[in-house]
Amino acid sequence: MLFGDGPGLIDSRPRYHGTRFVRSAIAGLVLSVALNGGLPAAGFTFGALGDMPYTWFEEITFPDMLAQIGREELAFVVHVGDFKKAEVPCSDELFQQRRRWFDLVRHPFIFVPGDNEWTDCSRIQAGGYDPLERLAKLRELFSADNESLGQHRIGLARQSPDYPEHARWRHGDVLFVTLNVPGGANNARLMPDEFRSRSAAVARWMEQSFKLAREAKLGAVVLFMQANPWAAPTGRYFGYRELIAALGKETLAYDGEVLLVHGDTHRYRVDSPLRDPATGGPLANFTRVEVFGSPGLNWVRIRVTDDAGRIGFEVTPGN
Repeated sequence: MLFGDGPGLIDSRPRYHGTRFVRSAIAGLVLSVALNGGLPAAGFTFGALGDMPYTWFEEITFPDMLAQIGREELAFVVHVGDFKKAEVPCSDELFQQRRRWFDLVRHPFIFVPGDNEWTDCSRIQAGGYDPLERLAKLRELFSADNESLGQHRIGLARQSPDYPEHARWRHGDVLFVTLNVPGGANNARLMPDEFRSRSAAVARWMEQSFKLAREAKLGAVVLFMQANPWAAPTGRYFGYRELIAALGKETLAYDGEVLLVHGDTHRYRVDSPLRDPATGGPLANFTRVEVFGSPGLNWVRIRVTDDAGRIGFEVTPGN
């Protein structure tokens, strides 16, 4: 497995090999080569979804939605977590079934853990599992190597053996980054030691990723996570205070565009909730997209544009 705590970044261009796509997995690639290797230019589209399927009806129709996504011309697809309702048992069988569904998608597919898949698994209705054991199972099934899921796969650099769900890849002039930040106060109340350790890893991964983007003069950084950190007053959802502060700091220090894609509160929206601590106004180079969630069985289409060297995003519902 290739891990990305160092300066290198994997070249994620797929190449055809036999009957499936694989990528040139070049471990320890020199930064200047990896970030200036002729990757596709802006003008591509990717898909995002999350917080589904929850109900029996959604279970029946979800594969059809994945098939419809597969007919689109997309660079990749990201599920930002909560692939089941919190009260549904966190069984190995369900996890394996979701993995099989994700692998049916024609495009590279990346999954980011949500609280329903691990922090909430200690609930009696969810089976009374140990959350850390369930997170280990998610890592085994969804982030065990340096490839995405899906029929056509891309290379991913992963943070470390302890946090392989923290991944990044480059497409065009954009760096894409995944973060394990679940809803439900970021597990800060239930498991404070776990919260502190993972939050430190999240902060390091985000800081390193923005550093890579600045050094390579990339036009945008896109972050994916499950939680909506603005879902409630920070006095209640204190598990996101440091995250919002770090995100604001990195955005202020970055000349390009920053896009955060998340789920959690099941309300499709495109806005700019991140504030400049000095002025209180919204940061001009930051945009937030929240994906649809149950019962709205839909996905989000995000087109990356290039206007005279300035990266932009056009966000529309998939259906």
